[in-house]
Amino acid sequence: MSPTPPPRSRRVYLAIAGVVLVLGWSVRTYSATLPAPVGAYAPDTLWALMVFLLVAALIPRSSTAKTAAIALALAYGIECSQLYQAAWINEIRATRMGGLVLGRGFLWRDLACYAIGIAFGLLLSLWLERQIQQEAMRNG
Repeated sequence: MSPTPPPRSRRVYLAIAGVVLVLGWSVRTYSATLPAPVGAYAPDTLWALMVFLLVAALIPRSSTAKTAAIALALAYGIECSQLYQAAWINEIRATRMGGLVLGRGFLWRDLACYAIGIAFGLLLSLWLERQIQQEAMRNG
């Protein structure tokens, strides 16, 4: 049985989430000037990656697989909530922040984007864990 990895660094994951947030806003803002697939799919993929990073920062001791499962459940849950179109929640969605967090309308393709973004987060997290383990082996 392999030893439990140390908890994730909240600072590292929040810093990466900040970079992803800026990148996502930039892609969304300039989507008309980007290749069509990038403008269409990158914002949702980056949003899901940011969800993964935030979950990883909020629950630093959870396994990477559990973190990915929680992030995917949150992302899919928010997407499915877009099927509910009551006036009160649509008013929230009409705000800039509400639209960014809750989205506006259900799209099947977003589910694929979320899976890809969270898979990328999972791979990034595993890579970071490996770097930490290698550094510990070198120093210890």
